[in-house]
Amino acid sequence: MELKAEKVRQENAPAHEFFVGECRAMQDVFVRIRRFAQVDAPVLISGETGTGKELAAMAIHERSVRAHGPFVAINCAALPPTLIESELFGYEKGAFTGAVGRKLGLIERADGGTLFLDEIGDLPHELQAHMLRFLHESVITRLGGHSATYVNTRIISATHVDLEAGIASGTFRDDLYYRLNVLQLRMPALREREDDVLLLAAYFLRRIANELGLQGAEFTQAARQAIQAHGWPGNVRELIAAIRRAVVMNTGNAINPEDLAIQPRAAPPRPAPSRMLRGYQTGSEEEYSAFMQALARNRNNITKAAAEIGVSRVTFYRKIKRPEGTRLRNR
Repeated sequence: MELKAEKVRQENAPAHEFFVGECRAMQDVFVRIRRFAQVDAPVLISGETGTGKELAAMAIHERSVRAHGPFVAINCAALPPTLIESELFGYEKGAFTGAVGRKLGLIERADGGTLFLDEIGDLPHELQAHMLRFLHESVITRLGGHSATYVNTRIISATHVDLEAGIASGTFRDDLYYRLNVLQLRMPALREREDDVLLLAAYFLRRIANELGLQGAEFTQAARQAIQAHGWPGNVRELIAAIRRAVVMNTGNAINPEDLAIQPRAAPPRPAPSRMLRGYQTGSEEEYSAFMQALARNRNNITKAAAEIGVSRVTFYRKIKRPEGTRLRNR
């Protein structure tokens, strides 16, 4: 099978494996990447884990006028709230115990380039105002400092959760959301790219086999059918792992379904109403509180919270969105 990889990077930039694709959804991604690279404005990339959000951000950066500047990435969920402020905004000498000298934050280190904020929904609420100020004025104040510093950094952020649900729950500022969400890019899940699954699988099989010095590896017809039947909840990242595992464990050239260690896609179970809602009157404060608590437990992931409660996403969102000027009924 001859692969056709859409080039979304400069000619001298390395190719990105996530950008092998021919389906309509990925063609839209390629078009948006090219357009967004020409506009120096914030971009918000949404999509499930493993869909290539950071690679899309890198592609935008490398096609933009900032291509010769730095590309700096941080996962907002990977650092504790006590550290993320100093990592983003830097600090002055003596700002806290152990601050023996000035340290530039990631925003300053990305000056002239792009800062990629992954999992922006996990940015602590108290830091969201600082980020809003930077987006509005292009200035930051280091921790322990008193003067503002101008920084020319483009912000590209990404999320796998529903930020509007975070706004509804009060964990994410609506004004920051509107500042970040100037240009929108949605990375499709692999299950939405059915025409690309075998294309990607063949590409990764060849690449991984070459890395390991193996020649002639190929999928059997049964393996190809298994790949198409699998739901790939981990998206392209899961696909790569499955193929790497199969190549390493297989003793011959033929890759079989058992080598991939994947299961066919199962129909999602119909959610049953949660016990936590029993006895609550529709529209009551107690019902609203139960929905909001489920949202908090699932870190504003409305899909997971709805599954926990046992309702659809549409119903869940309707339950937590309180019309302005109205009051919920008490029991």
